[in-house]
Amino acid sequence: MSISGGCRCGAVRYELAIEAIPPAYACHCLQCQTWSGSAFSEQLLLREDQVSVVGPVVRYDLTTEDRTSQQRMCGTCHTRLYNTNTRRPGIAVIRAGTLDESHRIEVAAHIWVKRKQPWLALPEGARTWPEAAPLDDLAAALRPA
Repeated sequence: MSISGGCRCGAVRYELAIEAIPPAYACHCLQCQTWSGSAFSEQLLLREDQVSVVGPVVRYDLTTEDRTSQQRMCGTCHTRLYNTNTRRPGIAVIRAGTLDESHRIEVAAHIWVKRKQPWLALPEGARTWPEAAPLDDLAAALRPA
């Protein structure tokens, strides 16, 4: 079994070699708000070898002081599908909203909540971090129950 997704126009499709949608995290940083055009973005963390993509994918490299993020998007409609980065080799960050069954996403953690929109209420008891979560802590929060 695999989980499928793709871009808005349908030119790019992907398959995730996993049995079920893992818990996701929401990022409330200003960069994710700008990229998504919304209050936050939802991501899934997977091994890069679990992602198989077909279609016209283009890559945009965004370099900051401590890493280069390689953004993958549809070359036709420019839907951002996933990224990798030099700080976490072998890890793919899937844009959860591009899943065919995105309504099944369960957000288990929230990062950069100090930038959260003030009108947005997070679920009581949600795992949160004011900025980026330490990777081990975030991984623990995202382990399936």
